[in-house]
Amino acid sequence: MIIKSSELKTVCGPTSKLPQTELPEIAFAGRSNVGKSSLINSLLNRKNLARTSSSPGKTVTINFYEINEEFYLVDLPGYGYAKASLEARAKWGKMIEKYLRTREQLRAVVLLVDIRHAPTKDDVMMFEWIRSSGLEMVIALTKLDKIKRSQKDKQIKLIKGTLGIGGGKDAEKGIKIVPFSSETKAGREQLLDIIEGLIG
Repeated sequence: MIIKSSELKTVCGPTSKLPQTELPEIAFAGRSNVGKSSLINSLLNRKNLARTSSSPGKTVTINFYEINEEFYLVDLPGYGYAKASLEARAKWGKMIEKYLRTREQLRAVVLLVDIRHAPTKDDVMMFEWIRSSGLEMVIALTKLDKIKRSQKDKQIKLIKGTLGIGGGKDAEKGIKIVPFSSETKAGREQLLDIIEGLIG
């Protein structure tokens, strides 16, 4: 897929109505500080389309980016920021759940996990929720450039083990894993090709 155009179309807060659109949607979810904005900017070849927040956990919006006038990339609020209040966490949870449960145009969720660490409890919870909902899922392992090449396979094995991928029958069915670097663009073409296949 070649990115010809990308534009922020709609920003939804906790009390906003989700926009009525007919284009397919691919949602991006991940904890605060996982590098979601950087990945989106890298994917779309834009420097500051997705804004990185100086205060992690403060952004409680769902952002709809129209790509090539063909589909929406939907940026969900970052979850799991330790210093956020319980009230803020509840807001993120409700917004994310409402979107994932009710969105008919949603084709898949790209779950971002930091390749340097085992998935957090929040990551595991989000993974289980997406899988149980029957949605297509892609796992993007961010910050690939921050580890040595020799560590890559070990970290992928750790992440798969923590999430329980490959443990049970059909557990890996439909789940693609893409190591990604926003700095070097490693994984970019692979992720774009997967998205192109998902939007059909």
